[in-house]
Amino acid sequence: MNRLKAWLRAFFGLSRRETRAFLILLPLMLISIYLIPVYRHYKAKQQRDFSRETKQLDSLLAYWKWDVKNDSSTQIVEHTLFTFNPNTATKEELIQLGFPTNLANRIDNYRSKKGRFSIKSDLLKIYGMDSTFYNLLYSFIDLPAERITNITDVKTPKETVTPKTIQPFDVNQADTSQLIRIYGIGPKLSQRIIKYRNQLGGFISLDQVEEVYGLDTAVIKELKQNIFIAENFEPAKISINSATEKELAAHPYIKYPLAKAIATYRFQHGNFTSVEDLKKIASVDETFYNRIKPYLSLNP
Repeated sequence: MNRLKAWLRAFFGLSRRETRAFLILLPLMLISIYLIPVYRHYKAKQQRDFSRETKQLDSLLAYWKWDVKNDSSTQIVEHTLFTFNPNTATKEELIQLGFPTNLANRIDNYRSKKGRFSIKSDLLKIYGMDSTFYNLLYSFIDLPAERITNITDVKTPKETVTPKTIQPFDVNQADTSQLIRIYGIGPKLSQRIIKYRNQLGGFISLDQVEEVYGLDTAVIKELKQNIFIAENFEPAKISINSATEKELAAHPYIKYPLAKAIATYRFQHGNFTSVEDLKKIASVDETFYNRIKPYLSLNP
């Protein structure tokens, strides 16, 4: 104990009196910290006696008065399904069919105000009419399923307009007026197609129209059926030896990192001696090279 007191005085810089007080308070603090959890654990394991509360509840139930209602809403009525006309059926017949009393009264009030049911589904217009109950009664409702249209109201069918045949056109020479003749292509899409065509340098394959943003499958199919690419068409080419990073990155197939890599290669190794040298750049694989090759050249 003397060693402990000496260590406490040396470590905390306490006096002899403060050391004694610390040694007395420390156990008390530990007891107060652990006493409450231990007490709660002990109480949780004890079985609680609810016999007193049970007796009180039983005594209250003995004085409770149960009011048993015996009105028409609680009476059990046997329902029978039979053929009926909602325009002529009495209120009692409606109730016998299974209509709630308030709904039968509502139908009766509707008829008294000159309201009539022309077809079966008119019953659903009555507030509170349940669709499930309506489906159960459907075959028993003595009304037509659909309205009978007067002969005078029948309009002569419109003449079928046959779509005009579109003469196939060169997609690389087309303007907006030709493109909007394709079903599903409006002014905005036609401008978008031309803008993408100009950025590419021209379409070399009909499949490239699928790359235009906003064209759905049906429009693409219709477009391909009405366009063609001239056999001798040569797309506009970009010089990989003289084009700037900005000019290279403007092409849809060349992103800015690749444009920068091309400019860096030229700075380190000089001009490209062939377009195929582009494959020496790590990010250019065979698939991408074959895709971009038709749009590249060595000289302006």
